[in-house]
Amino acid sequence: MITLLMAMIRESLAIQHERDLVYCRNRVKEVAVKMGMGIVNQTKLITATSEIARNMLIYGGGGIVRLEVIIRGKQEGIQLVFEDKGPGIADIQKAMQDGFTTGRTLGMGLPGAKRLVNEFAIQSTLGQGTTVKILKWKNG
Repeated sequence: MITLLMAMIRESLAIQHERDLVYCRNRVKEVAVKMGMGIVNQTKLITATSEIARNMLIYGGGGIVRLEVIIRGKQEGIQLVFEDKGPGIADIQKAMQDGFTTGRTLGMGLPGAKRLVNEFAIQSTLGQGTTVKILKWKNG
């Protein structure tokens, strides 16, 4: 069986300053509303976006968020890829545990974001950066 994956909207958003986080959240909301995503799924997606983008700014020194509206079969969703060129994450398994933090936070960012979306993937190389990919289906 072949699964068709089609991108309907593609754009990149730079995250270099605190104000960029606000723009990113607002843009994700605009796209989610335009595609007809329900308020609960919008809130989950925007919360996950905010957490990951903030981590990217604080720990990775900023980066790029690639936003895409995709269609896979009969499903429509929003996929976001967060890429930074920061120091990377030494222990991804530990970073994905609730309560783990290298800063002064609750340590819920990455594991919390993972629970809010339908698909979540993370890759990191020390000294080269981190990439987090999330996908939230319109009806999921």
